[in-house]
Amino acid sequence: MITTAERRARLGLRHALAARAGSVEAAVESVVALHGTDPATVFLSAGARTASAGPQPVERALYEDRTLVRMTGMRRTIFVVPRDLAPVIHHSSALAVAVRERKQLTQHFMDGAGFDAQWISRVEGEVLEALREHGELTAAALGELVPGLRAQIVYAPGKPYEAKQGVGSRLLFLMAAEGLIVRQGRPSGSWISGQHRWALAPEMPVLTVREAQAELVRRWLAAYGPGTEADLKWWTGWTLGDVRKALQAVDAVPVELEESAPGYVLPDDVEPVPPAEPWAALLPALDPTPMGWQGRDWYLPQAHRAELFDRSGNVGPTVWWNGAVVGGWGQRADGEVVWRLLEDVGAEAGAAIEREAAALMRWLDGVTVTPRFRTPLERSLR
Repeated sequence: MITTAERRARLGLRHALAARAGSVEAAVESVVALHGTDPATVFLSAGARTASAGPQPVERALYEDRTLVRMTGMRRTIFVVPRDLAPVIHHSSALAVAVRERKQLTQHFMDGAGFDAQWISRVEGEVLEALREHGELTAAALGELVPGLRAQIVYAPGKPYEAKQGVGSRLLFLMAAEGLIVRQGRPSGSWISGQHRWALAPEMPVLTVREAQAELVRRWLAAYGPGTEADLKWWTGWTLGDVRKALQAVDAVPVELEESAPGYVLPDDVEPVPPAEPWAALLPALDPTPMGWQGRDWYLPQAHRAELFDRSGNVGPTVWWNGAVVGGWGQRADGEVVWRLLEDVGAEAGAAIEREAAALMRWLDGVTVTPRFRTPLERSLR
C-alpha cells in the first residue's frame, strides 16, 4: 500500500529535484505543463521551482529561446509546455477539442449572424495571410487587417441570457487548437499581461492519437503518480476508455492507495521513497500541483476548500508544508506578500513559510499580481 505520508514524500522529492535541476524547462517538465490561462501563473509556478531571481528566465524561454510553447491543451485549457511536448498534447488532446469547438462555433455563427462554414473558412484564410505577410500580430492588429474578426454574433438569440459576442476571440482560439496559429510573441506590457501576439504555428511531428496519449500518460505518472483512473480522466479530459488504453500502453502498475480507489505508477516507480526533508512552498493560483489530481483529500483537506477555490473549481494561491496544503497567500495593494494558515503546523513550519514569503517578495520586486480567478481567502488577504 502507498500511504498518504509516502505520497506527500513523493511531492517533496519532486519539488526538490525540480529546484535542483535549475532550468525553467526542467521546472516545467517536473509538472508536465503549466496552466497558462492566467499569464502570471506561468511565471510564478516556474519561479517557485527554480532558483531564479525573477521572471527573466521564463521570458527568455517563452519569447527568445522558445523552448516553452503556449498552446491549447487538455480540457480546452491553455497550457505552457516544453517544446518537445507540444506534438504530444496537440495530437492527444487539442485536436479533439478543435473538432468539438468547430462544430459548436459553426452552429453559433449560423444561429447568431448567418455566418456559414464557407464564411469562417474565408476569414481563417485571411488571418493566415495577414500573419504570413506581417509576422507576429496582436488580436487587435489582426482585427484591423481582417475585418471579419471584428464582426459580432448574437449568442443564444431569444434566450434570457442572449448576448453579443465577438467573432475574433472564438475564431482565433479554434485556429490555435487546430495548430494553425500559436500565441508566440512577447505580450504588449509586462510579464503579467495577457495581450499576446499571434504567429503562424511551426510544423510539428505527426503522432497517432494512441501514441500521443500513451506518452502524455507516461509523463503524468512520472510527475504525479500514483494516481487513479479518475484523476487521469479529469486531468486529460479524455474518455475512461482512452485513459485505460493509455495506461495499458505504458505498462502502468496498479497499486493500493490508502485514501482512494486503486492507483497506478510506472513500472520503475514501485519502490517506496525515503522521507522528504521538511519543505515549504507558496504556489500561485492555478498552479499545476494542487490541480494535478481530481482526488485531493490526501493533500488538501475538505475543510480548506471553501477558502481556497472559487465557485468554478479554480484553486487560488496556496501555502504548502511537507506535501500538504495548510493555508493560502495573497498580496496587499502595496505588494506585500501575506499569508494565513488554516491549521496549526507549528513553529518550524511557520518560520519556513515566512522565509518563502520573503523570497517571493524579492522575486516579485515590487510587482503586484491579482489572480484572474479570485478566491475567498485571497480576497480577504488583499
